[in-house]
Formats: sequence, structure tokens, C-alpha cells
Amino acid sequence: MKKLLPVIIIALLLTAPVFAASAASDVVSVIDPHVRAVPPGQKISAVFLQLENSSDQPHMLVAASSPAAEVVELHFHIHENGMMKMRRVMEITIPARGKTVLQPGGLHIMLINLKENLKLNQQVSLTLEFADGSNKTMTAPVRKILLPGMMKK
Repeated sequence: MKKLLPVIIIALLLTAPVFAASAASDVVSVIDPHVRAVPPGQKISAVFLQLENSSDQPHMLVAASSPAAEVVELHFHIHENGMMKMRRVMEITIPARGKTVLQPGGLHIMLINLKENLKLNQQVSLTLEFADGSNKTMTAPVRKILLPGMMKK
């Protein structure tokens, strides 16, 4: 029986149902990604999008990268002493069965030290990295984005 016990345990492990959590990249959808158009010579821009999580577990966006910029960071705007300031954040949570919006004046992805001038409608490649190590790569068009209260020209 002592020799048979390890064989039985291995057989049970091999036939047991697997309950693995889904990778964030498989269950988090990216909706309407776009990059802010900036004047020629401007070295920073921002990416905005919506992240929707279809799983029963929250997921965290922990990094992003793009060949269009030397540095890519997750950021948040805060109102401090009467001024809007940007602060880097180390993660952005996408709640279970919920969504997180990255938009002007709130959470966003910064593109720092742009490698070339961005042109309207140009497609910018972006890779999102989640806490579980999974990645999602997409393209985002460059758009003219006006802040609330600005008049369209």
C-alpha cells in the first residue's frame, strides 16, 4: 500500500479539475484607446481609454510601454492647493465585473520623451502589462482632445 499511495495521489492530481484564474489580458477589454495630439516639438502626450473586466476577480494594470516614447508611466491628476498636478501611480485597478476609465483630468497613461512628432490619425502602438504578468498590445489613433470648457475651433 505504501508504494501504491504516491501513484494514487499523482493520478488524482492529473485527473482533478483545474480551477485556474483567467489571465488579465484575456478578460480585460480595451475600449476606445486614443492618444492626445500635441503641437510639433512637444515631448509629452497622454493615452486615454476604458478598461472593462469581465471576470469575477479584480485585475491591476501595473505598467505600459510604447515604441513612440522613451518613458511610459501610469498617472493621475490631483487638485492640490488650487492647482491640478499629475502624480505617478504604480497600479490602476480594474474591478471585478467593472470598468475603469482613463480620461483627461483623471487616470491616464503618459508618453514621455516622444521619439517623433505625433500626427492626427497616426496609429501608436501600446502594450499594457498586468500584475499577473500578462500583456495586451493594441494601437491607438492620435486625436485632437479638448478639455472640458474649451471651445472647438
